[in-house]
Amino acid sequence: MSIMQDGREATMVGRRTDGSTIKRPLSPHLQVYDMLQLTSALSISSRITGAAWGVGLGLLVWWLVAAASGPSAFATVQWFMSSWLGLLGLFGMTGAAWYHTLNGVRHLAWDAGYGYDIPSTYRSGRIVLVGTVVMTLLTWIIASIVWA
Repeated sequence: MSIMQDGREATMVGRRTDGSTIKRPLSPHLQVYDMLQLTSALSISSRITGAAWGVGLGLLVWWLVAAASGPSAFATVQWFMSSWLGLLGLFGMTGAAWYHTLNGVRHLAWDAGYGYDIPSTYRSGRIVLVGTVVMTLLTWIIASIVWA
């Protein structure tokens, strides 16, 4: 039995079904990524916007339950959604929705085998970022015109 010199080695040791030991690789984590690299930042942002969708779903459920509960509950939700905090949240959810959607289209292109080279990866990443800003602003401009 060997004595481990580094505590991290314990997470890499595994056993096959026959009982023999093997070393398994560690999965990458935030300490491995270079945060200034565009591809890493976009990957992490995609996960964050996916989690933000969960928060947005909670707001949608709150709104639907309030609409079914009656006028006073619905008025409370409408008051919150029209407050500066609610509008900021809705604006952020719009940005998260567009980013997650556009980055999803980018991943579909990768699944089809396109855009794996580094220049194409950076170009499509910049397109996702610019598209997110443009589509978020366009969505809110159109919404402001329609609801005004």
